Amino acid sequence: MAKKELDFEQSVSRLDEIVRQLERGDVPLEQSLKLFEEGTALVRSCGTMLDQAEQKIIKLQKGEDGSPVELPFEAEDA
Repeated sequence: MAKKELDFEQSVSRLDEIVRQLERGDVPLEQSLKLFEEGTALVRSCGTMLDQAEQKIIKLQKGEDGSPVELPFEAEDA
């Protein structure tokens, strides 16, 4: 069965759930490893989603002196 891709909020919620389970300390080792792997994948996924969101908000342009300046992203469809 293929796993449904979670959105950012669902991923953070699942990460919180995983952390709580692991902090309780009553999860068997094998399941703890699986939870850790799932959590690591979720962290990577959240990082990617945040990077993509940032790219939509900010773009780099050259300033007057040639150095990069961050400016708000102007939506192309507006």
